[in-house]
Amino acid sequence: MTRIFAIILILLQPICAFADQPYFDLAGEADKAIAEDRWGDAEQYLLQALRLEPGNPSNVLLMSNLGIVRFHLGQDSLALATLNEAHAIAPASVTVLANRARILTAIGREKDAYIDYSHILSLDSTVIEPRFYHGMIALHSGDIITAETDFTKLKELSPNAAITAIALASLYSSTGRYSDAIKQYGILIKHEPTAEYYSGRAACHLMLQQLNEASEDIASGLKLNPDDGELYLYRAYLNRLRYRNDDSAADARKAISLGIDPQRVAALLQ
Repeated sequence: MTRIFAIILILLQPICAFADQPYFDLAGEADKAIAEDRWGDAEQYLLQALRLEPGNPSNVLLMSNLGIVRFHLGQDSLALATLNEAHAIAPASVTVLANRARILTAIGREKDAYIDYSHILSLDSTVIEPRFYHGMIALHSGDIITAETDFTKLKELSPNAAITAIALASLYSSTGRYSDAIKQYGILIKHEPTAEYYSGRAACHLMLQQLNEASEDIASGLKLNPDDGELYLYRAYLNRLRYRNDDSAADARKAISLGIDPQRVAALLQ
C-alpha cells in the first residue's frame, strides 16, 4: 500500500508543480487584464512574471504582449524598445514583428512597418493580416503592383474573409475600377453594415454618376452614424451634381464642422 501511494505521489508531482507555478498564473492574469483593457494591471502582471523567471523561453511572447500593453498606456518609445528587445532574442518570431509593425503604423512610421511586414512574409507567406497590411501600405504609397500582388494572394488564401473584401474594395476604388469596388463593398455591407462601408460605396456610385444609388447609400450611412463628416461631404457633392447649391453649401459646412479638411471640400465642389 505504501509503495502504491508513493507511485501516485510521483505521478502527481508534475501536475502539482505546474499548477503551483506563479509564472503561469501571472501570465494568465495578464491575459485576462488585456482582454478587459486593464492595461496597467496587465503591465504589472507581465513584469512580475518576467522578473520571476528571466530565463523562461516563453518570455519572448510575454515581452511581445508587454510591448502592446505599453503602447495602449501611451508609452510609445518604451513599447518599441520592449519589442526591439524581444526581436533581438527571437528574430524569426512573426508575432513580435507583427506587434512592432502595428505600433509603427499607428505612430506614422509606415516605411518601418512595411519593412517588418516584408520580413514576416519572407518567414511565412501564408499569413493573412500581415499580407493585408503590407498591401495596404503599398497601396497608400502608390505601389499598385505590390498591392495587387498582395491582394491577389490574399484572395487565394482567404477568399471569403472580410479583410479580403476590404483590401479589394480599397484597391479597386483607388485604381478606378468602381464597379468592382461596389461589389466588394456590397459583400461587406451584407455581413456588417457600417457607415464607413456605405460611404465607400457611395463614393464609387458618385464616380459612376449613379446618383440615386449614391443617395441611398449616404442616407443609410447617416442613419448609422449621423456625425460622419465623409458622408456629408459626399452628400454635398451629390447635391452639387443635382444643382441644389444651397443644400450643397450646408452639407459642406457640416462636413467641415465634423473634421473634414476645408481644402478637400473646396477641391471636390469646384
